[in-house]
Amino acid sequence: MHVFITGGTGLIGSAVVAELLAHGHTVLALARSDASAAAAEAAGAEVLRGGLADLDTVRAGAARADGVIHLAFSNDFSSAEAVARSVAEETAALTTMGEALLGTGRPLVTCSGTPWIPGRPSVESDPLPTDGPVGGRGRTVTAILALAAQGVRSSAVRLPRTVHNNGTGGFAGLLTQIARQSGTSGYPGDGTQRWPAVHALDAAVLFRLALEQAPAGSSWHAVADEGDEVRAIAEVIGRRLSLPVKPLPTEAFGPLGEIFATDQPASSEHTREALGWKPVHPSLLEDLENIGA
Repeated sequence: MHVFITGGTGLIGSAVVAELLAHGHTVLALARSDASAAAAEAAGAEVLRGGLADLDTVRAGAARADGVIHLAFSNDFSSAEAVARSVAEETAALTTMGEALLGTGRPLVTCSGTPWIPGRPSVESDPLPTDGPVGGRGRTVTAILALAAQGVRSSAVRLPRTVHNNGTGGFAGLLTQIARQSGTSGYPGDGTQRWPAVHALDAAVLFRLALEQAPAGSSWHAVADEGDEVRAIAEVIGRRLSLPVKPLPTEAFGPLGEIFATDQPASSEHTREALGWKPVHPSLLEDLENIGA
């Protein structure tokens, strides 16, 4: 397939591009900056210059492709307003790509987070949250999956709170950044809340499998670690950075504090059985040992 990808030079996207190329697909990568364009070309992808806000460009990229994988997000979590702007930008771009694929039967693979379900790990059939700080993403992904009724083979890969590679990435990466800035490796609450995780290279395999195989309207969990206690994550970060480890107020974690404090384990049993996905790379706690002081 000739695949159009957004976010193709990020932590996850670069792994997805490599996975696609290694399995005989060709890639057209959206690139906003010169640095991103150079990275995409070096990886072996064709480049389409533009950003998510360039809706005509995004539409053209989707129309040229046999399939689409969407990964781009501004990742500005500095304030609730910034998160809302990022969600709105993504919604417009995803809606545009979906419209370009109506009636074609081509795959559109998007992403979201795994949902949190009180008292148990979430599963693929659980609905995404549509309220809270990132509820807009849940509403958008739900709308994209509904395009299955209009001739789009849409699917969603639900990513855990931490997608990691070489000790960086995801919510654990944000905890590391906060620790470096504050001088304390902190965690909200009592730290027993659990976050699921996956290595970026394992997640990349699932994106490819969804592109190739996923039925229209389906959701999948890219979860290798069902749930690591946040306190255990903070303890590794503190040890690697030689910083004290202690609880901090939820407000210390900014607009994501509410999510950081939530117990949100997730299962991928159905994904493994249905698509034959088998994560093989290091767990989060193992990978965090790569953090450098």
